[in-house]
Amino acid sequence: MVFNQNDVVLFQGDSITDWGRNYEDPSSLGVGYALMLAGRLGHLYPDLNLKFINRGISGNRAVDLQERWDRDCLELKPTWVSIYIGINDTWRRYDSGQETSAADFEAAYRDLIERTRKTLDAKLILLEPFVLPVPEDRKGWREDLDPKIQIVRELAREYGALLVPLDGLFSAASAKAESAYWAPDGVHPSPAGHALITDAWLRAVGVLS
Repeated sequence: MVFNQNDVVLFQGDSITDWGRNYEDPSSLGVGYALMLAGRLGHLYPDLNLKFINRGISGNRAVDLQERWDRDCLELKPTWVSIYIGINDTWRRYDSGQETSAADFEAAYRDLIERTRKTLDAKLILLEPFVLPVPEDRKGWREDLDPKIQIVRELAREYGALLVPLDGLFSAASAKAESAYWAPDGVHPSPAGHALITDAWLRAVGVLS
């Protein structure tokens, strides 16, 4: 059994996790992969009384998670912490000149993991950020994003966290249908893209083979 009775699964991240959740309703999961996962897992394990919490906030970078980690993670006492952050650490460089170096990204991400491990007995799931080449200028983002993706992989290995390898999975999916089918702006997933994330997450935790 992957999950235990009364497990609390926390989804943290940016707009891809947020995806329309109602900030005034603590139980709101939005309408993206967090809701899809809650539905799938609730259906598979109706006897476990699993609880799901979404605290993704649109536009967030790793440093923003740092600032709210006590309130929006540690105080909630989750038993699973799913972190999906990084694309805005790249995007802000190109739309506003607000650059996050790879070193700063790693330091912020490592701090999230260290604080979580120190405070909680929780399983960690790290989701890679991804970008697809639509529109064309997204290709240039690789210079900034690729080192950050590698950092997420290295942190998962170092801390024994589960890794959801989204960048490669979205690239592979784009061989089956054009990139815009999965993420119309190269960043924000379509419904099919959210389903891809959902299945990749379930495979990472061992629910799907």
